[in-house]
Amino acid sequence: MPTRRRTSRLLAPLTAVALALPLAVASAPARAAANPTASVAMGDSYISGEAGRWKGNSLTTATGRAGTDRAWTGSSYDPSRIYADSAANGCDRSDVAEIRSAALTQNQINLACSGATSANIPRAASGGQAYKGEAPQADQLAAVASRYDVKLITLSIGGNDLGFADVIISCVEDYELWGSYCHQDQQAAIDSRMSQAMAGVGRSVDEIRAVMTAAGKAPGSYRIVLQSYPSPIPRSSENRYPESGWSRTSTGGCPFWDQDSDWARDRLVPQISDQLARVAAAKGVQFLDLRDMLQGREVCSTATRLATTANPPTATTSEWARFLDLGTTIQGAVEESFHPDYYGQLALGRCLTLLDAKTGGNWSCRNTPGRDATGMYLTAR
Repeated sequence: MPTRRRTSRLLAPLTAVALALPLAVASAPARAAANPTASVAMGDSYISGEAGRWKGNSLTTATGRAGTDRAWTGSSYDPSRIYADSAANGCDRSDVAEIRSAALTQNQINLACSGATSANIPRAASGGQAYKGEAPQADQLAAVASRYDVKLITLSIGGNDLGFADVIISCVEDYELWGSYCHQDQQAAIDSRMSQAMAGVGRSVDEIRAVMTAAGKAPGSYRIVLQSYPSPIPRSSENRYPESGWSRTSTGGCPFWDQDSDWARDRLVPQISDQLARVAAAKGVQFLDLRDMLQGREVCSTATRLATTANPPTATTSEWARFLDLGTTIQGAVEESFHPDYYGQLALGRCLTLLDAKTGGNWSCRNTPGRDATGMYLTAR
């Protein structure tokens, strides 16, 4: 209120008004509190937390499976202890998924679903498809953005568009049944799908932005991070089992020929990472490169071992990815195979924690040999 010099005749009325002001302010409606902040994970099984049930791998079939099965209740196995209500529809959002295990100051919300493709990200109004009984993930994001001030959205998508499962099945069959290599025909299949898959990734980013804009969020008020995939199997020189015989099948759970292993580790995974990095650059979002995240911790890696009753699982000795469960050991679900396990999920969470402290730039996340998830570190990409 402007102030002016008043005559003494006006002092009394002004004093009365001043005395009344506290009462008027107190009775005015309170200003609405700001929405709580949130970080959101979107995409497929590599970010939903698939395989978070397992602490390393073991051939022990006794109760608890040498301490590797976190679903053990003491009398039976209950996957919902790990995946909660998402166990029922197979989205498998684990309690240690990247978004859950990261040390973030915001509320942590997981919208990802195991098996999702880029067709399951856009809003239904934009042609997005529901999946496993759930609305398209961008529609779910819109509901979250109406209740929260979303600060970080991390996206993992594209692997299922490229047919990861088909690649694995083909390579395993070639090792188990045909004695032939898979890398040549599977490389051709990946190449034929790459353009459309990356277009789907780009559209997913566009849809996320559209949802945030519709929610009234300014572009600089939140971040989108697109991440790539780690290799769950080692190159042949780092495999602890011989190529000949059946130990890669019956013991290690990594039934791949040396040439196919080298192709997957040193060509396929880097190719996908590089393509995703190009999409991130084109769309102006951050990129998190995970191609080497499991280096030395892969299934059958020489630096790791299977857990036994005498040697229980640990973060420094066990594999950080789930081995291929062909049903011979009657453990869990085959869908969990070749995904980061409990230890791998904690490592991913640490990567996201470190990235959250970075205001920009693209980064690669790697592990430190002999260390647990606290040894994860970022390098500029």
